Amino acid sequence: MHAILLSLLMGLTAAAADVFGGALIVHKTWDRHYLKYFVALGSGFMLAAALMEMVPEGMHLAGARGPLFVLAGYLLVHFFEHTVTPHFHFGEETHADEFVRAHTGFSVLFGLVAHTFFDGIAIASGFLVSEWLGWVIFLAVFLHKVPEGFTVASVMLASGRSRGIAWGSSALLGTSTIAGVLAMSALQRYLGIGLSLSAGVTIYVAASDLIPEVNKEPGVKMALLVFLGVGLMFLLDRLFHLH
Repeated sequence: MHAILLSLLMGLTAAAADVFGGALIVHKTWDRHYLKYFVALGSGFMLAAALMEMVPEGMHLAGARGPLFVLAGYLLVHFFEHTVTPHFHFGEETHADEFVRAHTGFSVLFGLVAHTFFDGIAIASGFLVSEWLGWVIFLAVFLHKVPEGFTVASVMLASGRSRGIAWGSSALLGTSTIAGVLAMSALQRYLGIGLSLSAGVTIYVAASDLIPEVNKEPGVKMALLVFLGVGLMFLLDRLFHLH
């Protein structure tokens, strides 16, 4: 299958996971207890995928500027989450106070739209390099998509918005992911830059967004799931990556 078509199909699948995450909070009948396991497993897998696959390939394509673009991707998300979306965290927002009502709803949405756009760039750049890298990046993105859609919908509800707006916000994250796929597909000459930037974004989401949520959970079970996510990356590399 052509890399662009495969990227678009996987982008649509990742977008659907965002919408499904929104449905978990909008429709109260869904069991949301297991979301934290996606966060833990996804953080380990994302971190391993970024450091083992995305960063080396990005540096190979972008040359000496590769590390600079990785750092730029990391700092870009840091900027959004500490200026546009202060006090943002993955999980359910339940504090409907004046700060949440006045600032958090649409500011969190805006911040997440920025980073889901790079999810799409990562998926497309991966498949443009190789099917192996594309599938690895897709899985890394997919594992945090459901908690992502859940988070934005819960924040919108806590800020006083309707269920329709909350679910629509999760759909907007999915749309942003697809936009990232299309942008990278149209700008293939900048493949090395796109992959390196998205590697930095992936490292930030894994290490600075997801793992702190894991650290809030008592006991060792959640921490072990992070290692399981890393181990899954090593297992896939051993079984399917032809060196």
